[in-house]
Amino acid sequence: MPTMIYRSFEEPIRGALNWNELWRGNDNGLIWCWERGRQYRLEDPARTARAEQGELVVDAWRGGVKEKLKTDRKAGTLQYLATWQGMRGEDLNIDLDCERVVVCSRTGQSVVFSRIIPDDEE
Repeated sequence: MPTMIYRSFEEPIRGALNWNELWRGNDNGLIWCWERGRQYRLEDPARTARAEQGELVVDAWRGGVKEKLKTDRKAGTLQYLATWQGMRGEDLNIDLDCERVVVCSRTGQSVVFSRIIPDDEE
């Protein structure tokens, strides 16, 4: 498995892929999550505008922020990070060997994105 997942925003969204191709490839679905984020840009411009301003908008993946928690840091999934990058119009750029911390511009909550997500975190 590669340690860096990168794809330029200039590349077209892939089409006609089956479930295994979307989720079981070397990227474990991160490219599809990012492409889905790009699709959200067309479907929900108001939401993506919030993401462009640094808000960690709530999504199906763990990583969005409704409100600031009592803990300093919250765990988020790489799937969320990939979707968020797509929503923001960014290249997909994830280093699987590193943690990435993003602070939500709306709540000030820090979210840590990495391969390992503790089971007991909210």
